[in-house]
Amino acid sequence: MQETTTKHWANFNEVSFVAGMRLLFWIYRWFGPWPFRIVLYPVLFWYVLTQKKGREASQNYLRQMNRHAKLTLSTNLFGVMRHFAAFAETILNKMLLWGGLFKVEDVEYYGQEALHRQIELKKGALLICSHIGNIDMCRVLSRRYPEIKLTILVHTKHAQSFNRMMGKLNPDSQLDLLQVTEMTPATAIMLAERVAQGGFVVIAGDRVPVSPNPRVTIVDFLGKPAAFPIGPYVLGSLLQCPVFLLFSLPIQGVPQVRFELLCESVNPKRSERERAFHVLASQYAQRLSYFCTRAPLQWFNFYDFWYSTDTRVTTSQLDISDASR
Repeated sequence: MQETTTKHWANFNEVSFVAGMRLLFWIYRWFGPWPFRIVLYPVLFWYVLTQKKGREASQNYLRQMNRHAKLTLSTNLFGVMRHFAAFAETILNKMLLWGGLFKVEDVEYYGQEALHRQIELKKGALLICSHIGNIDMCRVLSRRYPEIKLTILVHTKHAQSFNRMMGKLNPDSQLDLLQVTEMTPATAIMLAERVAQGGFVVIAGDRVPVSPNPRVTIVDFLGKPAAFPIGPYVLGSLLQCPVFLLFSLPIQGVPQVRFELLCESVNPKRSERERAFHVLASQYAQRLSYFCTRAPLQWFNFYDFWYSTDTRVTTSQLDISDASR
């Protein structure tokens, strides 16, 4: 069996061009979008040429999109450049958001009524997001509504330089982040308390946990089996609250934040838990596939996403599922 440690997403520094993006941000701020883009492509060209694994992962994703959705996305170097350019634009938008330069009035909301009902009842919920688009749109806009208390579960060790840069740009960008490289029962209890007090917990559903033996389930994604974590659904069973899907991305150039109710609660019988978690992960993957089709260059998992389907996975002692036993 091949070792997964060399291929895990956490081993790929997807923000290694932080210094370049910092420069590009100031170019955009002082000279506008066109000078920014003129300088952007030499930076991207260097990055794409030197990051073989990220380049190959982008090509694999673009090919799979073409097969699944019958698209004609370019999969050569130019196509990869476009994919990374979309990622760079997203990083720029993160900086613009926290720098107060993003036109938040242009953002369109869909499905927020159900969340408003939770707020009125002073009850929280679990939001499962993804690495498509720009989740910071939701984070920054929540600052306008103090009653929305977000806790974002993140793995930040591979992006410390980027987070330091964002912290310097706006200290508030770090306030609702919670480092959870290894989820423990104590962390799960703390999150349950926050939800009981009306808070909203946000967790990504499209990256395998950073642990030696992560628990995943194999579901269809873009027409091909892929490993998705069951941690978000185990967490949902612990929190005993509604579970929403959160997608925050531009569609046809319009920034959108979309909320979709996945289930009112996750409460399967013990004998049916694995099957229930598999079904929920499959439903999540279907919706993620849909939005990837709507905005194919906006999914930013620059590693071999389908690789782990060939690898045996088991339960980690520090996996979140331990807290439910």
